[in-house]
Formats: sequence, structure tokens, C-alpha cells
Amino acid sequence: MPGHTNKTFAWVPLLGIILLAGFPYFSQFFGLDYYTGFVMRLMILMIIVTSLNFLLGYGGMIALGHAGFIGIGSYAMVALVEAGVTSVWLLWLGATAITAVGAALIGLVVLRTRGIYFLMSTLAFAEMVYYVAVSLRRYGGDDGYILSTPLTFGFGFDPTDTNTLYAVVLVAFILAFAFFNRMVDSRFGKAITGIRDNPVRMQALGYPTFKLQLQAFIIGSAVAGLGGAMMMTQNGFISPTTIHWTHSAELMVIVALGGMGYKWGAILGAGLWGVLKEFLPQLTEYWHWPMGLLVILIILFAPNGLWALVSRESATQSGGLFKFIRRQA
Repeated sequence: MPGHTNKTFAWVPLLGIILLAGFPYFSQFFGLDYYTGFVMRLMILMIIVTSLNFLLGYGGMIALGHAGFIGIGSYAMVALVEAGVTSVWLLWLGATAITAVGAALIGLVVLRTRGIYFLMSTLAFAEMVYYVAVSLRRYGGDDGYILSTPLTFGFGFDPTDTNTLYAVVLVAFILAFAFFNRMVDSRFGKAITGIRDNPVRMQALGYPTFKLQLQAFIIGSAVAGLGGAMMMTQNGFISPTTIHWTHSAELMVIVALGGMGYKWGAILGAGLWGVLKEFLPQLTEYWHWPMGLLVILIILFAPNGLWALVSRESATQSGGLFKFIRRQA
């Protein structure tokens, strides 16, 4: 029963927060400071794929260009730094706002298409962003941009301090996850899911389907832009390769791996994918083989994703990502 499952896993969020909050002290005690940054990257990735899961699993918008919005957020932050802004809060806010504006303009075009045409349209716009980034010589062009300007948090906090930035990213991750979960259960989220399932019926009931989808598209894309700005803050570097369509495809695979349309699916997928991508190259130079094999096994034996195997939670999208794409084609 779904209600029983919710009670069974009610302790998971609290335990996860406790473990994440204590991880920097654990890693420092055992001399594993590097992994504090690794877990921070995982949390940023989880923020991004949670926003993509909202578009894919709940909105039915198969966007093969989500990495483009990560790039818009990153390069918007670069432009703001070059303009003299050094406050991390203003940079993140500005990057999110600029990404939202870009998503609105792109959404006005791509949301007039459906199915495979929507997928290809989002891919086309993401590739346009990629080639614009390559041509921006002022911001490093194809070589990327190295952030050399010191940034500030204010109140005496230093963004270059790993533990401080880790704490901020952790809070942002918790807020983003709670925000999307709350939105999914709201009237807006139910309307988005209804539009995904039967847009003609929802329009006949008086729902402004295009407007609601555009709002969802902007929200999901803007959060991806925020994730891009957070990546830029942590790494101090951005390259056009981050925006390439292969990165967008990887994000989609992560969502499918964990479970599209499950609240915890994207989190599980991001965690597993990030850990494998970090440690498999240390075991073999042919690490792409087991990663590819994993994806094939998920498609064959767990098409609804890994979370469907450990939870009775009802997914809002049956059949998983790959079957959904096939139905839309």
C-alpha cells in the first residue's frame, strides 16, 4: 500500500540530512577531504536531475537540452562576474533569473511541438547555446573560462572554504527537493500531470495548458541554471563541453536509471551514477563498458527505474522513460 510505504520510508530524509551534514567532519577526521567536494558535486547534480525529473516524469516534456540551461546559468554568472558582481547570492540569483528568461523565450517555441519534435527542438536550442559559448572568446571560447575573481558570501563567510560552500549547497539541495515535492502535490503539479496525460481533455476543462506547461518549463530550467551557477562556484571553471547534447542525454539516463516520475528516483539515479563514474575509472580504463551494461540491464529488467524495485510508491508515469519516448514518437 502507498500509505504504508510512505510510513516505512519516513525516516529516510532525516537520516540522509544527518549523514550529509556530518560528512565533512567524517571525511576530515579520516583525511578524505577530497570527498567533501565530491559529495558537494553529487548534491548539485541531484538538484539538476530533480528539476529534469519534474519536466520528464510529471510534465511529460522529454527535453534533450537540459544541459543548455546549465550552460546559460554558468555563463550568466561569468558575465555578471565580468561586470563586477562578486556576491555569490547576487550571482546565483542573477544566473537563475537570466536562465528563466532564456527558458521563457525557448519555451514559447518548443512547447508548440509534441513528442519527438519537442525532443529535437530542445536539442537544437541546446546546441545553439553550445556554439554560442564556443564563439564567446571573451569568456574563453572553446577552452572554457577560469574564475579568478574572488567571490564573497558576506557576513565574514568565505566561498573558497569547502565546508562553508558545502553547507550552503546542502541547504539549497534540501530546499530544492522539498520545493519540487511540494509542487508535485499541489494543484499546479496535478494540472501539469493531467496535461501530460490528456492535454485535449484538460483544455476542454478550461485549463490554460500552454501557459501551465510554459511555467513548468521555466521553473525546471531555471533550477538547472542555478545548478550551473553552483557548479561554476565550486569548480571555478566552465567549459562549453558542459553544454553539449551528450551531457543532456546523460542527465536523462540518470533520471531513467533512478525512476522517472518517482520523487526519490532522480536522487537515487544521481547518487549511483555519480559514485560509479567516480570510482569505476580507478578500477579500469574501460569503465564505459560496465556503465553502458548497467543502462541496458535497467532497460530490460527495471524499465521503471531502480526506485520502483525498492518502493511501492506509485509512479506518475508508467513504463519508464524509454517506453514513454517510444509512445511519443
